[in-house]
Amino acid sequence: MARDITFIHLTDLHIGSADDPHLHSDTEETMAAIQAEMARVTPRPDFIVASGDLSNAGDVESYRRLKAMLDPCGVPVVYALGNHDTRASFYEGMLGRTTDPSAPYDHDRVIADLHIITLDSTTPGAIGGALEPAQFDWLEGRLATHPDLRRLIVVHHAPALGETAGDAPWRELRFEDSQRLAEMLLGQNVVGMLCGHIHHDRFSSWHGIPVIVGQGQHAATDILATEELRMVRGGSFGVGTLRPSGLTVALVPLPSDRAELNTYPLAMLRDRALARDADAMAAFRTPATTDTLPG
Repeated sequence: MARDITFIHLTDLHIGSADDPHLHSDTEETMAAIQAEMARVTPRPDFIVASGDLSNAGDVESYRRLKAMLDPCGVPVVYALGNHDTRASFYEGMLGRTTDPSAPYDHDRVIADLHIITLDSTTPGAIGGALEPAQFDWLEGRLATHPDLRRLIVVHHAPALGETAGDAPWRELRFEDSQRLAEMLLGQNVVGMLCGHIHHDRFSSWHGIPVIVGQGQHAATDILATEELRMVRGGSFGVGTLRPSGLTVALVPLPSDRAELNTYPLAMLRDRALARDADAMAAFRTPATTDTLPG
């Protein structure tokens, strides 16, 4: 019988300088507190997932600092890219790579008899997520490997959950891509999907797949505020356990006073995001730009 697998889920780390006017919190200080808590996790995790928005400004130095924080953990770290990340800077700062700097960061590996597949859902310049046709071709090829193993999917933007396109596409993976992804993952022994982007904890069952969205290490959204996007102080991480019976994710929140950090009128955000995403999706893989909007 397969043994239990333990992992840590981080997301939306937004590593950057505390004086960054678009950051609103000291994310390196938050990460130091979370690392102290991570050290208490028993049994020792088999791996760590960091599911996107690793950097706030997408600069090379922020990725170097994050690497210096997580490498000493001594377990594999699975990185995904989010809309705040820039591919060229990630490749250089995290991987020491300077070739093909605009390529999507799609990758897979087997850890503890679990096939982990990571998809790059970013479209430079956009807040919402999308996948290129070539990425689906790549995914099809990877799904043809390791047929005897369970699979875990890592992607920054969670799939669209409804059966029709929603009114906030910047919050999720593009609807048509979500539909195609669901078809491809059907019957593929996917035990879960780890995501971020929306800055609040959310668990869903999507076509039978548990979709775990983490609040992350930057700030939290007040999900009860309906007329504005209200960002408050807060952070958490997930401790996942994969048993033969299925996936469990327990949340570890940091102490927080939930103080307000910033607010955005929802109508303004919707108009800006829709216009910006429409332009970026039309170009669909333009040269990387840095996102300064929330999410």
